[in-house]
Amino acid sequence: MISNRILGMRVDPVTLEETINHILAWAVERQGRMVCAADVHLVMRHRDEADFRETMTQADLVTPDGMPLVWLLRRQGFPGQERVCGPDLTLELCGVAAEKEIPVGFYGGRPEVLQALVSNLRSQFPSLMVAYSYSPPFRPLTAAEDEAETIAINEAGVRLLFVGLGCPKQERWMAAHKGQISTVMLGVGAAFDFHAGSIRRAPSWVQRIGLEWLFRVGADPKRLAKRAFQYYPRFIWHVMTEGLKRTGNR
Repeated sequence: MISNRILGMRVDPVTLEETINHILAWAVERQGRMVCAADVHLVMRHRDEADFRETMTQADLVTPDGMPLVWLLRRQGFPGQERVCGPDLTLELCGVAAEKEIPVGFYGGRPEVLQALVSNLRSQFPSLMVAYSYSPPFRPLTAAEDEAETIAINEAGVRLLFVGLGCPKQERWMAAHKGQISTVMLGVGAAFDFHAGSIRRAPSWVQRIGLEWLFRVGADPKRLAKRAFQYYPRFIWHVMTEGLKRTGNR
């Protein structure tokens, strides 16, 4: 698999179709894998935090979720690069899983969000086999609780486990459980809220011009504004600085 680097972090230049094919092959073989959908926030966490860089070394596939990453990959030699984001990946995989009778599971979200998510997906895909769902408490699980859920996931026969804990919690959870859970784990973040209907997703034209993050900040400024303005300006600065360095070294 071809991989690339954005500000030092691996991002794989894959299409949505290629991503689904990789994931399905792993799922059929019951392989424990870790899939991440990367945006600006994740890239900057990787740049800033040594322990998170170590976490991301466990990832088997890192897709470009945010449009800024898509644009950078296009400029770096992948002109056909498209966005492969968590919400789209969740729907596509659930559709294929329903068709191929692949058991899926969901880990994360508030109880009411998780219930609505599963209900909506079952309505959209009547044949979808939801073998497991769990809304963990906001506190860290005890060792006994964590072991019980790990056993439950494995015994349920889950082949695709969608993890909606938000960045960086979901990436750390997946890395910690890789090798313990025989399933493909996918960090899909806000996909739980979007498909549960608890948060409105940005219109498609807003997504295409790379401003979905700003739409989300406007919808939930108390929670997201500080994070957005902590990471986005610095991301732009570092991208421009590295670009100038490469130009100067030619």
